[in-house]
Amino acid sequence: MKYLIAAYFALLIVSSLDAQKYFSKNASIRFYSDTPFEKIEGINSSASTVLDASTGQLEFAVLIKGFQFDKALLEEHFNENYMESSKFPKSTFKGMIENPSAVDWSKHGVKKVNVKGKLTIHGVTKEVTIPSEFVVGPEGIKAKSKFNVKPQDYDIKIPSVVRDKIANEIEVNIQSNYQLLNQ
Repeated sequence: MKYLIAAYFALLIVSSLDAQKYFSKNASIRFYSDTPFEKIEGINSSASTVLDASTGQLEFAVLIKGFQFDKALLEEHFNENYMESSKFPKSTFKGMIENPSAVDWSKHGVKKVNVKGKLTIHGVTKEVTIPSEFVVGPEGIKAKSKFNVKPQDYDIKIPSVVRDKIANEIEVNIQSNYQLLNQ
């Protein structure tokens, strides 16, 4: 009987830990370059992400060829000339919410945090800290982040012919609606 009770409580603990994992397969990543010569926007609405609320771990993965543009030529140049998406097919982020124990995921409301981790773009990995906002509500957790990326930091070569058309810093916006991961 003692073993049965112990097994029951162990199962409850494991179940409650699993209940802390959230995911999305349709997170949206938007980047924006604004110069006097041209405005460039790429959107990918099929990024995958997992949030482990019990540990604060957060991961993202996005296929580069999934970014869409309003001009087909921009999309072609983005994939072939700049991002070399055949050679570097995806970008990833693996990190952790700073001070995760300070975030009470059981209460509805806005949680403003910094997420620190490794961002890999174009085969180059850099340590970054990204300000983020999580909103806990009855439908799950919504997240958004906004930060800047410099193409040269990730060995993305911009030919001098078009250098004035692409901003030195690219604005990146991420939005995700996390759902509870049912295992």
